[in-house]
This record gives sequence, structure tokens and C-alpha cells, in this order.
Amino acid sequence: MRHITESGLALIRRFEGYSATPYLCPAGYLTVGYGHVVRGPEDEMYLNEEEALLLLQHDVRRAEQAVLRQITVPLSDRQFDALVSFTYNLGAGALQRSTLRRKVNRSEHADVPDEFRRWIWAGGKKLPGLIRRRAAEAVLYAAAD
Repeated sequence: MRHITESGLALIRRFEGYSATPYLCPAGYLTVGYGHVVRGPEDEMYLNEEEALLLLQHDVRRAEQAVLRQITVPLSDRQFDALVSFTYNLGAGALQRSTLRRKVNRSEHADVPDEFRRWIWAGGKKLPGLIRRRAAEAVLYAAAD
């Protein structure tokens, strides 16, 4: 199975940030570690950074699998990393419903960076952090390998 590169993983870590204790993310989800959505009471705990990194790796694998299932064209490492970051942040359902996915699968790669930049809203608000993240993903997607 294909995996995100170290630089792609670093991008996710940078934008997710680390929190040892659960907090409400801007979209209203209880979150801990590096953007892990708390699913049950067993997740509502203190996570040291090593535990958070293990959880991140597990969650990233799910995002990788979603990208591999939903994208039918060959991708460069940077394109794959950008799509995994997007899917990690927004979920497989958002990727599946998106015009971004349709444009990638039609090999309309020049149009894809603009599609990333549309996904900047959470909780009904345009968020500066999402603007920066989507811009970084767009640049990464457009960069030549």
C-alpha cells in the first residue's frame, strides 16, 4: 500500500498541532493529539506525544486508504500527500463528495489547487488556519516531483 511521505506527515502535524488533552475543534468535534476525533470515552484521556503520534499514524492510514479507493489516476508523491492531508482534515466523505476529487480523476490537475482553496469553512466560519492549510495543500499538489 502507498503511504504519505515524511514531508506530507509533517504538513499534517504542523496544521493539526498537538494537544495532550481533548478540546473542541472549530468544527465542534472533540479532538485530541494531532487532530484525532474522540469517538468514545476511552479516547477522553491525556495523550503524551508518543501516544499521539501512534494515533496519528493510525488515522493517516485511514486517510491514505480513502484516497487510494477514491482516486483512479496516477499521482505524484506530492499530489498524494496533499490529498491525504485534505482527507485527514475533512474526512473521506468530503473527498468523495467533492468537485476536487472529480477534477483529479479527470486529470484536470491545473484546476485542482483552486478546489483545495474552497474548503476553508468550519462551524459556519471562514477560518484563517484553514485558509493557510488549503493554500499549502494547493501549492504541494501543484509542485512538480
